[in-house]
Amino acid sequence: MSAASCLRSEDQFRCSICLDVFTDPVSTPCGHNFCKNCINEHWNSDDIYLCPLCKEVFYTRPKLHINTFISEMVAQFRQEAQQKASSSSSEQQAAKPEVPCDVCTGTKLKALKSCLVCLTSYCETHLEPHLTKPGLKRHQLMDPVENLEDRMCIKHDKPLELFCKTDQTCVCMLCSVLDHKTHEFVPLKEEYEGKKAELGKTEAEIQEMIQKRRLKIQEIKHSVDLSKEAADREKAEGVQVFTALKESVERSLNELIETIEEKQRTTEKQAEDFIKELEQEISELKKRRSEVEKLSHSEDHLHLLQNFPSLKAAPPTKDWTVVSVRPSYEGTVVKAVAQLEETLSKQKKKLFAEVKLKRVQQYAVDVTLDPDTAHPQLILSHDGKQVYYGDVKKKNLPDNPKRFSRYCIVLGKQSLSSGRFYFEVQVKEKTDWSSGVARESIDRKGKITLTPQNGFWTIRLRNGNEYKGCNNTPVHLSLESPPQKVGVFVDYEEGLVSFYDVDAAALIYSFTGCSFTEKLYPYFSLGPNYGGINSAPLIICPVNQTV
Repeated sequence: MSAASCLRSEDQFRCSICLDVFTDPVSTPCGHNFCKNCINEHWNSDDIYLCPLCKEVFYTRPKLHINTFISEMVAQFRQEAQQKASSSSSEQQAAKPEVPCDVCTGTKLKALKSCLVCLTSYCETHLEPHLTKPGLKRHQLMDPVENLEDRMCIKHDKPLELFCKTDQTCVCMLCSVLDHKTHEFVPLKEEYEGKKAELGKTEAEIQEMIQKRRLKIQEIKHSVDLSKEAADREKAEGVQVFTALKESVERSLNELIETIEEKQRTTEKQAEDFIKELEQEISELKKRRSEVEKLSHSEDHLHLLQNFPSLKAAPPTKDWTVVSVRPSYEGTVVKAVAQLEETLSKQKKKLFAEVKLKRVQQYAVDVTLDPDTAHPQLILSHDGKQVYYGDVKKKNLPDNPKRFSRYCIVLGKQSLSSGRFYFEVQVKEKTDWSSGVARESIDRKGKITLTPQNGFWTIRLRNGNEYKGCNNTPVHLSLESPPQKVGVFVDYEEGLVSFYDVDAAALIYSFTGCSFTEKLYPYFSLGPNYGGINSAPLIICPVNQTV
């Protein structure tokens, strides 16, 4: 099995409780795997039974059975790992450099041991005196190494036999009484044993850091899975909510799904970055562990002590305890639905207004202006569809009781005493106007107050931006945009007068519950001219029923 597949198998078959390869693996109802003893001890120590990984609660203690498939895979993994370890050990043995015997002449045999006293390496034959003669038996032997002269004090040409704890360096006997006489010393072997123990502790700490990071990888992967499940649920709920709706709803659904998937993509990207960084740290830690392990197995005192400081400290790593992947989808659908409701509410109002407008436009009548009612300063077009200001009041007009003499008002010729009728008037570029309907008996000579009580059902514009519904108590109207064309609808029997912004297909204002007892006439007032500022005409427009 390749190194990559071994690492993959080790990650797959590692218990998240003991952080070791499974022993008697069992599966919980939620689908996660643990050592049988680990999960039993975990549940024995708590009052509730929950999965340590996904936190799902089981209200009765699940019956656990050995997962034979995983058990067989673990056994296979252990066998392959042992084979790999054996092969690696053989390779390390084969990789050790051969040190020639310093005594042999001619063809030098392979040295079996090196003497730290004689500073000489010996083959099996030449090593015999060190094994038999009493004086030489006391010499310190070690596995053969090259360059024994490096083990001599450069200054005093004596063997490096002591370790100065004060200066943290290897010294000879003369150094201890000359250059380091006030310092604390221990034999190399004693310091070697201490440092070797520290290396073992460092190796264990690094291994624990690796295991924690492997567990963090599992946690992040699990978080991504939960996030994906949450995203799928959110999408499903979104589909369920929006399925019954039409074009605008489908657009909202697509936007919702895109938002959720963008969050999921962000979550997955964040998780991938974390995992990549964790795997990088694991790689560095494994490298350091290998170096520490190699050094800890060395019997070369000097080599270990000289390399110990650089390997004791673990490489710089991130504190992963504060890192987590917790995507939140809560409220996504609710927010989308709220936005959709607001959109649909506006669309519904507009749709209803369009439908209503189309309906009332069916009652359009061909309105023309009545010159007998027009104020003397007003000029009417030949077709009776436009009214605008003249320079001066007309003189020698017949004294007609129907004519408005105080205000620039004109009525339509057509009247209504039953049923429904509708007309449209263009008010574009005017800063002051009023329009609607008026009953036949209104006062046409004196002061006029536009109210239903006085026989007028109108809306008006003043000062270019003040729109009012001229009820008995005036109603200020808040319009999104100034209407360019106003539609007027009357239902005589219903007692209804409604005004529409034709271009926006929006209802402006309605008089309801009216009681009509006389004929009603279309009403138009140009308002004051204000020195030409409000000189634009009022125009009765043909009704386009394809709105």
